[in-house]
Amino acid sequence: MRFFLLVLSACALQAESLHDRTLRYFIDLLRLNTSNPPGNETIAAKYIQAELKKEGIAAELLGGDPNRLNVVARLKGGSAYRPLLLMAHSDVVPAEPKLWTVPAFDAMRKDGFIYGRGAVDTKSLLAAEMAIVVELKHRNARLNRDIILLSEADEEAGSTGIQWLIRNAWSKIDAEFCLNEGGGRMKTEDGAEIFNIQTSEKVPTRVILVARGSAGHGSLPRKDNAVAHLSDAISKLTRAYMPVQLNTTTRRYFRELAKLDEYKWLQPLLARLDNATTQFETANTIGDRDPELDAQLRTTVSPTMLRAGMKVNVIPNQAEAQLDVRRLPGETKEEVYERFRKIVNDPAIEVLPEPGQDMPATEPSSLTTDLYKAIEKVALGHNPQASIIPTMSRGATDGAFLRAKGMAVYGVPAFLRDDKPGRAHGNDERIRVTTLREGTDILLKVIEAIALTN
Repeated sequence: MRFFLLVLSACALQAESLHDRTLRYFIDLLRLNTSNPPGNETIAAKYIQAELKKEGIAAELLGGDPNRLNVVARLKGGSAYRPLLLMAHSDVVPAEPKLWTVPAFDAMRKDGFIYGRGAVDTKSLLAAEMAIVVELKHRNARLNRDIILLSEADEEAGSTGIQWLIRNAWSKIDAEFCLNEGGGRMKTEDGAEIFNIQTSEKVPTRVILVARGSAGHGSLPRKDNAVAHLSDAISKLTRAYMPVQLNTTTRRYFRELAKLDEYKWLQPLLARLDNATTQFETANTIGDRDPELDAQLRTTVSPTMLRAGMKVNVIPNQAEAQLDVRRLPGETKEEVYERFRKIVNDPAIEVLPEPGQDMPATEPSSLTTDLYKAIEKVALGHNPQASIIPTMSRGATDGAFLRAKGMAVYGVPAFLRDDKPGRAHGNDERIRVTTLREGTDILLKVIEAIALTN
């Protein structure tokens, strides 16, 4: 009897559809609290390993910290082509329970959505990649290359997971191409659909401003008040227009975007934007109308944290501000620091790098590879009227470390943006069940287009 029940259970598992399997993995992953810090991604790693083992797929747990392990699994294929890497991170940013209307780790289903920290960033992608690897195994798919699944730890803070793998287990993840987060689908106000393929990303370059002055009683204003000098420095930096740089991705991005009705106003500006003598003024015009587009053109500065003083009637002798700076990949850190010092132009202010995560600046992934063309083909098959646009992310992913090793990395445009603005890293993060289903189908078609033997 026990054997009969086991056989029935195995048959039921085998009959599970791709969509049901994706949804099950997704809900299970959402309920694992892998908030970073501290991460604790090993609970997700062990879950992934166990689920793949049920399907006869071996998965290794790898990493330098037993509490923060990565997972690597491989489907063997032909040797005609180098492998395809499917990558997603298992950690999530913290959630403040009092700011959520639902529990952040219950995977609550409500009004067609599933809520949970990581729903968008990026356990939806991780669940879809897991389910697709299992689907290909069930189908005995004839693969022209190996497919590697990578669930990595610590993407949201220190990038220690991917860096450990590159140093210690590169042969296990080395691939010709990688599909990663960073891409997405969106619809304009007039209903036009855009597939954004992430081929490049800006580089986090956190900066600390330190102002120093004389301490004293608050009743006697001082010209060397550290808080006043800091405030002035922040104001100068946030008001300044930074230099403009275009790369292969952003140049194509603006050209394709200008074809859409909503962005037709860009068309007369394109030639001026591409002209070194007029691009600065033109970028300022664009930025005044659309800050999102401005962020594609130059390094950005956002003050995020302040520290000064201990009592309202005491002038402190030091004040600090932390700036979230996202630099263009064509600039160096040193160029940014030097420019900031010139803009601030105040001997009372030090411009210092913040210790911590140091991500590489890389050239955009090529727009002519077989994988990029496969994504384009699948997108047009999904919607023949869609616009396919290469995109440089304002944020950053661990794909930058792989690009630095020479791998072509693409943020796959599988999932439609359900909310404007998006809720990644925000409160009540969520994704529609239909979006998860449709995105999984698109991702599968891209993988089939590049990895199935004809």
